[in-house]
Amino acid sequence: MPSLAKAQIEVKHTGEKFKVQFNPEEYTLNKDNNFASQGIPGLSGPLLQFVHGNMQTLEMELFFDTYDTPNVQKQDVREETNKIVRLMDIDSQLHAPPLLRVSWASLQFDCVLARASQKFIMFLEDGTPVRARLTVTFNRFIEPEREAKEVNRQTADYSKVHVVMQGETLSSIAAKVYENPQIWRPIAIANNIDNPRAIAIGQTLLIPSLPYQNPETGEVM
Repeated sequence: MPSLAKAQIEVKHTGEKFKVQFNPEEYTLNKDNNFASQGIPGLSGPLLQFVHGNMQTLEMELFFDTYDTPNVQKQDVREETNKIVRLMDIDSQLHAPPLLRVSWASLQFDCVLARASQKFIMFLEDGTPVRARLTVTFNRFIEPEREAKEVNRQTADYSKVHVVMQGETLSSIAAKVYENPQIWRPIAIANNIDNPRAIAIGQTLLIPSLPYQNPETGEVM
C-alpha cells in the first residue's frame, strides 16, 4: 500500500505552505449544535429549539525530530515547531491571525489555528530540545457567502422562531414580535395556517422579517 502524501498547512492569503515532518497517526473532527430548552405546562418534558451550530474543530498531534531524522541537522527542534506556532500571530496586513487550509489526503479544512501545545521529549547534553510533539487545534472558518450557497436555508426571510405558549394567539404573538397585533397575517402565511385560531401550545412558528412578501400573491405586508 503506498504511503500517504505529507500533510500540509497553507497560509491562504500568501500561498506559503508548510509540510509536516511526519504524518499524524490520527486526527479528530468535532462538531456539535446548540439547542435551547423551554418548559411547556402540561408536557412531560421541555421542548428543544435549535439555536445555532457551534464551531467545528480539527485536532491532531504533530511529531518533530531533528536528532534521528536523515538529512536533518541536529538543530533546536523549536525552529521547526515555531513555524506552526507562529501561525497564531497577528498578521500585519490582515490585523488578525491568517486563514489556513489543512490538507491531508481527502481532508481539506479551511480554518485558523486556535491552540498549540508543545511538549519537548528529547534533549542534547546542553539542554537543546531535538524532539517534540505539537498538539494543535484548528477552528473551522466559514465564509458566509459560500455557506449560503451550500446550505439551503431561509434565514434571510425568517428572523426568529417562536414557541406558542398557553393563551397566545397570532395577534398576541404579532404584538410581541412586531409591536402591532394587527400584523399577524405574515406569521399565518409563513406557517401555512389557514385558521388563525388553530394554533397549539408548544407549536413552533417561523417569524418572518418585515416587510414580508406573500410568495403566492406577491403582496408586500
